[in-house]
Amino acid sequence: MPSLRLVAFLLALVLATSAAARVRRPPPDPSPFAHAPCSVLDNRPCTPSVCSPLERGPCSPEIDYPIGQDLHLTVLSVPADTDAAGYQRPDHDLDTISDLFAMLRSCWAPPDGEAARPGMELAVRFSLRRDGSLIAPPRVTYATPQAPKSARDDYRQAVSRSLGHCAPLPLSKGLGGAIAGRPIMVRYVDNRSEANGTERKSAQP
Repeated sequence: MPSLRLVAFLLALVLATSAAARVRRPPPDPSPFAHAPCSVLDNRPCTPSVCSPLERGPCSPEIDYPIGQDLHLTVLSVPADTDAAGYQRPDHDLDTISDLFAMLRSCWAPPDGEAARPGMELAVRFSLRRDGSLIAPPRVTYATPQAPKSARDDYRQAVSRSLGHCAPLPLSKGLGGAIAGRPIMVRYVDNRSEANGTERKSAQP
């Protein structure tokens, strides 16, 4: 009988410890989703809770963002006449990816004077918060290989200034929630003529 009481005591201790661990476990972070995980049977907006049989749930599943476009953009210093409309700053909150791209194009101000280097290309990567502010400074992922360090620095600073003048971007609530934290890749191309600073037409979007 003493052994049965000991087993019962140990079993009760294990159950109590398990219950305490469940209470102390921090709530799951459903970011970047706006709703907390819940059962698929719940009648409120939620992210269904799923887990591996080996995990202690609930867990947030990997779900694609509700965006039909990749966040890759090429910005020309001088766009072709047929693309000029896509370089106009929107006069309303940004509610679509096209609005976002138009705003980023309109923000770009390439270096002038001696700092200008026609033919220079610079690609950067950055992310935005829901309120349209930059999460961190843009990270350079590519620069024209033949360009000297001073030119790369000039164009990197021009990108930072251009984004800084526009940020925080006026994102709508829906677009802000959809792209928050997502990497945005922008390729800046200085297609101005070396001779006189006039445009060098390009068919590239």
